[in-house]
Amino acid sequence: MQPPTTHPQVPAGLPPKIAAEVSKVLSRRNLLGTLGVTAAGGALTMVSYKDEAQATTTHQGTAMSHGTTAPKEPTAPKHAWCMVIDLRTCDGCRGCTMSCQQRHGLREEQTWIKVYSMEDSSGGTFPMPRPCMMCEDPPCLKVCPVGATIRTDEGLVLVDTDTCVGSRACMAACPYEARYFNWTEPLPAKRMVMSNTPQMPVAKKGTVGKCVLCADRLPQGELPACVSGCPMGVLYIGDLVTDIAVNGVGKTVVLSEFLRDNDAVRYKEELGTNPRVYYILGHGQKLGGQA
Repeated sequence: MQPPTTHPQVPAGLPPKIAAEVSKVLSRRNLLGTLGVTAAGGALTMVSYKDEAQATTTHQGTAMSHGTTAPKEPTAPKHAWCMVIDLRTCDGCRGCTMSCQQRHGLREEQTWIKVYSMEDSSGGTFPMPRPCMMCEDPPCLKVCPVGATIRTDEGLVLVDTDTCVGSRACMAACPYEARYFNWTEPLPAKRMVMSNTPQMPVAKKGTVGKCVLCADRLPQGELPACVSGCPMGVLYIGDLVTDIAVNGVGKTVVLSEFLRDNDAVRYKEELGTNPRVYYILGHGQKLGGQA
């Protein structure tokens, strides 16, 4: 019998150990409330960055595979990747989507980073890019029957397309609709085909693809394609360990201050997935250079 949980937002039906861990994380978070902004049935929820960063950077380094956690020596990861999306400057141009598609050879209908049209509390709309949320507790990881979904110790959720059998269980489990089934053969490569890795996957018919945050670029200090391809500087790649984030127009910020001072929120956080994508909605702050 599953022991009673101490937090009301813990999803029902989780294994006891997972439920206990989720309860601990949710209990120490300082949730400031839920904003009246919805799309696809979800909400954007305010978070306390200080609590979140402390929980992330003090967590033991683990590599997750085949739906289980492999124990290691208690060492902190060198990086904890995340993304910040400043909606105050997004005009919905889809430059992020097109840059991603070009780099990964995706077809037009395959949008690893999709730009939604969101409705605000006044009845208006605004654009909202949605990459993979790189969840700390990804539901897709638990349901893959062959262990093709993995999570690195730096927080990247990836897919091994050499292992994937196309069951699409991960697609059904993802509450963000951030995965795509490869119904057809990939587009012809425009350059020499790279070795297929989870960090830089080569699309295969009958497998599932998703945003990988350009994981092959990060160790080289390079920006993901969506970040460098955004002409408005909306997207930032951030590191919870070094507490730095940078966008595609060269702006560098102290991550914790940027999120705290601008009331960062996360999408559908009430589901307990602990996404590592933060959104800035804005509450009347003056942007740089504006009167």
